[in-house]
Amino acid sequence: MTLRNERVRKELMRDISEILRKEIRGLAGVVSIVDVEVSHDNSFAKIIYSVLGSEEQINHTKETIEKSTPKIRYEVGKRIRLRLTPELKFIYTDSLEKGSKVNEIINKISRGEI
Repeated sequence: MTLRNERVRKELMRDISEILRKEIRGLAGVVSIVDVEVSHDNSFAKIIYSVLGSEEQINHTKETIEKSTPKIRYEVGKRIRLRLTPELKFIYTDSLEKGSKVNEIINKISRGEI
């Protein structure tokens, strides 16, 4: 990955987090951008995200993000200085949820509950 790709990746991560927080209505739970993978020519970006919340909140947020992808891409295009705004693909991961459960178990063990 080139230095330019890395800069674009970090900028996309920051901008998309901010867009989800400020511009997109109807998100449930806590949404976190886990990682962004950018193609070598910056024409495509895979956004890996996680949602902390109930199963219902997670499903609702996944649908909202799916429907809002064109709006998110438009907002990214206004903020980022690139010749072409990258095509965005959002991919859900439950890694934060798993990490939270592991943390909870560790805390219970340390308190002597398990």
